[in-house]
Amino acid sequence: MSTLHRLTVYFDGSCPMCRREIAIYRRLPQAASVDWVDVSSGAELGSLSCAQAMARFHVRDNQGRLFSGAAAFSQMWRLFPGWRWLGWLSAWPPMSWVFEGAYRLFLPLRPRLQKWVRRWAQEEKA
Repeated sequence: MSTLHRLTVYFDGSCPMCRREIAIYRRLPQAASVDWVDVSSGAELGSLSCAQAMARFHVRDNQGRLFSGAAAFSQMWRLFPGWRWLGWLSAWPPMSWVFEGAYRLFLPLRPRLQKWVRRWAQEEKA
C-alpha cells in the first residue's frame, strides 16, 4: 500500500450489491486517499487470503493493521465527511457490538440479496 493511501479497502467486485456500495464511497471526498482492491480480480492481498477477503469486508490502515466486518466499515466511514459520525458511533462500545452483530446477521443473507440485486439490475437495463 502506498504511503499516500490512508486505507486499503478490499471488496468483492463480483457482488453487484458490493459494487454499488463501493461506487457510492468512491464518489466521496477523500476517496483518492483509499486504495480500492477488488478481491475477485485476483489482486495481490498480502497476508489476507482470497477466501478471507471474500467472506468478510476488510480494510488495512496505513500502519498495516487489518480490520474486518463492522470494524472495517467503521475505519472506512471515518475517512469521509458526512459519514464520520457513523464511523465514530460504530466504533464505540456498545454500538460496536450492535454493528458487528448486525453485520454477522447480514452475512448469511448476502447470497440471496446478491441474486435479488442481479435480477433487479437486469430488469432495470431492459
